[in-house]
Amino acid sequence: MDDVIIIGGSFAGLAAALQLGRARRQVTVLDTGLPRNRFAGHSHGLLGHDHKSPLDILAEARRQLARYPTVKLVNARADSVTGAIDDFSVLTGDGERRRARRVILSYGVADQMPSVPGFADCWGTSIVPCPYCDGFEVAGQHWGLLWSSPQSHQSARLFQHWTDQLTVFANGHDMPPEVQADLANRGIPVVEGRIVEIAHQEGRIAAVHLDAGRHVAVDVLFAHPRNKPSASLHESLGLATIDTPTGIVLQVDDRRQTSVPGIYAAGDLATPFLPSVTQASSQGAMAGIFAQQSMLA
Repeated sequence: MDDVIIIGGSFAGLAAALQLGRARRQVTVLDTGLPRNRFAGHSHGLLGHDHKSPLDILAEARRQLARYPTVKLVNARADSVTGAIDDFSVLTGDGERRRARRVILSYGVADQMPSVPGFADCWGTSIVPCPYCDGFEVAGQHWGLLWSSPQSHQSARLFQHWTDQLTVFANGHDMPPEVQADLANRGIPVVEGRIVEIAHQEGRIAAVHLDAGRHVAVDVLFAHPRNKPSASLHESLGLATIDTPTGIVLQVDDRRQTSVPGIYAAGDLATPFLPSVTQASSQGAMAGIFAQQSMLA
């Protein structure tokens, strides 16, 4: 029996494995090799790794984990988790059953691309969600903001720290009059109509096409598409969740434990606000440490 099985081997999962390996705990990391930020050419804001490829950072992390003899990295999908604290059972996609005293869920979320031609082609390159992750590289350029929820108003206010050229695309949403007035006072134009296509060249936006026949050129488009957990294990386990404007995340306590004793969660799967590589790494480390401490005799 392992001490801990970690389901998901991106930044959160590997950070948890590192702490547990250094504590000489027996750990298995199950991963399918599809991190959320695989579409991004560079990862930003992670101390010591700024502007590096996220896939290169993960590859180096896996190489470093090889020095810990109690950590095993397995390319496999987890199909189910059953049991209870001190005796969990994880069934993998290849039919192997593994047991562990604790489980850490770090399988992340998957972004749901809208059915707009060109959107998915630009995702992670010139359509991005986070100014803290990509804003510096495009500061001063013409930004577009795809309105999706009341939180978009906060984004419009925030973006003015990076650029004075911002266009908001209503995309069929009705904005409250007071919000429209505030945007007007800030000199931020609002374009009505639904987006029907993103014209681009190899993932670089050329123009946003609207159903009224209008075309608006922007350099980058910020958008927050809906997302969902990358697996459904939390549903079968009955874990408590939190609703956010873009989807659900797992509810955890201050020790990263979910509503089921012995099951911990970290990373985008359990981050309700501003998910990032930095947050995922920090949460993964904490989940590993707290899982380790929960097993003290």
